[in-house]
Amino acid sequence: MFSIKNKVQLIGHLGDTPEVKTTENGKKWARFSVATHETYRTALGDQVKETQWHNLVAWGKTAEFVEKYLDKGTGVIIMGKLIHRDYNDKEGKKRYVTEVEANEVLLMGAKEKEKV
Repeated sequence: MFSIKNKVQLIGHLGDTPEVKTTENGKKWARFSVATHETYRTALGDQVKETQWHNLVAWGKTAEFVEKYLDKGTGVIIMGKLIHRDYNDKEGKKRYVTEVEANEVLLMGAKEKEKV
């Protein structure tokens, strides 16, 4: 029987420069967001472009790569897995987070041009 796996692939552009930090035991981690775009036509023939934002986290060597090579607008292909976690905020309220843990990051090339 086939094994079902938690696997995510995103192709898009970074929304901002990644935030990179180091844990107390010296392991690097990076947090960043990627925008993906989908274009389709409505029943009336109007073209619609939808943008989805995805929150990502990378650890270790992947975080080091992110820190060295990624910047706002960089085109990337991301492979990873979907993770869910919860935490208590400063007021003690439980918060839930869904993000992609990036295991592999590939550069697509030039940065997306700034739009006016």
